[in-house]
Amino acid sequence: MASLDDLRAYLDTLVDRHECPAFIDDDPISIPHAFDDPRDQEVIGLYAALLAWGRRDVMLRKLEELCERMDYAPYRFVRTFDPDRDASALDGFVHRTFQPTDAIWLTANLGTALDRYETMEGLFEAHRPDAAAEDESSVATMLQGVSTTLLTIDDETPQRLRKHLARPEAGSACKRLNMYLRWMVRPGPVDLNLWSILDPSELMLPVDVHVGRQARALGLLERKSNDWTAVRRLTAICRHLCAPDPARYDFAFFGIGVQDESLDARFTGANRVDRSSLPTPR
Repeated sequence: MASLDDLRAYLDTLVDRHECPAFIDDDPISIPHAFDDPRDQEVIGLYAALLAWGRRDVMLRKLEELCERMDYAPYRFVRTFDPDRDASALDGFVHRTFQPTDAIWLTANLGTALDRYETMEGLFEAHRPDAAAEDESSVATMLQGVSTTLLTIDDETPQRLRKHLARPEAGSACKRLNMYLRWMVRPGPVDLNLWSILDPSELMLPVDVHVGRQARALGLLERKSNDWTAVRRLTAICRHLCAPDPARYDFAFFGIGVQDESLDARFTGANRVDRSSLPTPR
């Protein structure tokens, strides 16, 4: 079987290959990168993360359309949004299951939250616990609080918005929200490093079908579901490999998956790392 040190070296090589400026152009993070004001970057970044699914070329076109509908001033658009006055700007905006009513309610509720917390970082910070409870990461508490706030800040918010705002308590892997935190917290050259409320060491892996498939092929994940438990287990392993920055391995798993590259045979099949040597979360 492969040693954990050999696997770390292999994954580090993959990170070095994919975490580079060239990664940005075809990734949804290109949308917040196009803005200069951090307030615009963090606001449009949330939309970019929540809509980051489906064909990448289509998704990027839809996000560019959304920026145009927001008059290329997403923070101002959201902060001053009045559904009675401004809903027409979002009328007709559709991306897969994300319908105009979702865009209107998300924007209205986010605008109300920004009135209360001023910035996206302030919204997330308000839901960070002083100390994480046992068996519960501060990130899980934060994501749960932010999603709940955006779903309940207006009593008339439709239930359908829940499908776009994931919550750990519902068992979701919260892939898009974890990716959003990666963008906001980690240093570049790809991520934006806008926020100081979290340290990179606290981030959780954004686990989707690509990440889960590669992690299972390498023997790092046995759980079949890409849920919050899988996120905790894979993050614990990545934190063991690189305690200061476990989310860096998102570039290894996702990069090789989306590029449809073959994993090194030294680390697959019978050569996978012995799971008894891998850490598990508490």
